[in-house]
Amino acid sequence: MDEFTLIRQWTRDLPTRPEVLVPAGDDCAVLRVHGADHDWLFKTDAVVEGVHFTPEAAPERIGHKALARCLSDLAAMGGLPLAAVITIGLPQVDEAARVQKIYAGITELARRYQMAIVGGETTRSPGGLFLSVAVWGWVERGRAILRSGARPGDAIFVTGELGGSAAGKHLDFEPRIREARWLMQHFDIHAMIDLSDGLAGDLRHILQASNVGAELLKRAIPVSRAAKQAALRASSAKPPLVAALTDGEDFELLFTVSSRDAVTLLDAWKQAFPDVRLTCIGKILAEPVLTLRDRNGVEPLTLHGFQHFCPSNSSAFPQS
Repeated sequence: MDEFTLIRQWTRDLPTRPEVLVPAGDDCAVLRVHGADHDWLFKTDAVVEGVHFTPEAAPERIGHKALARCLSDLAAMGGLPLAAVITIGLPQVDEAARVQKIYAGITELARRYQMAIVGGETTRSPGGLFLSVAVWGWVERGRAILRSGARPGDAIFVTGELGGSAAGKHLDFEPRIREARWLMQHFDIHAMIDLSDGLAGDLRHILQASNVGAELLKRAIPVSRAAKQAALRASSAKPPLVAALTDGEDFELLFTVSSRDAVTLLDAWKQAFPDVRLTCIGKILAEPVLTLRDRNGVEPLTLHGFQHFCPSNSSAFPQS
């Protein structure tokens, strides 16, 4: 059974309250307190040694990644961070110096986004080191961007370049909070998600939540240089396009917007973020299918992103 089927089963009957606007199933939970002019965003995520980073990874980069993953989910909702709590599991008690450097990475990123680290938990781990981060953020009342708003005819956009995150991006990425806030303030973004499990997998989350389909343009997928170089170095590496569609941990924004806004958006983006690529990669369809178009026609896209507990991904690294 795959990861997402398990999640659906586990979360089907969770208790709720009237204050919960968006429960489990999106990038963040959304709660509203009576009388507030904003909504609260809650998110938790974890990084585990051997799954999300190697034992040799620099501790500062591990800390950066642990917090940045949560901030990427806040970005996908159009939100801003406020505070976080950190749980860390240690395999040995003599890792004080390593932990200090991990927290240095966390602290540097937190200060950049003016957020507080307000506590957490320390425990012994019988395996490798792990960190679990829970983040509290906010968004203007009623403005959270969900996965469920994509509409037939929408243009599909993605920031940055995709694939090859194992070359280092998965430890060093900057969460797209500034870009997401700009998008929310200047355009009517219908649906958005951050790319943690690969374009082919995360796009399906939007399609399922919105009950729509999509057609991607093969030539438009922005393949990273790292993915291309990996294919040149090793014959066993994924073809660059496959890497761009399936590699986890790109942490870019994938979103949909009315096609009538597409040209205006691209022009305005170039002025606002000249160093960040933005690409229109396809369109939303009314029929619930996912296809890939090239010069020879259209074919079903059967590739999927990363999934925990999937045997074909058992040795994959890094992944979300």
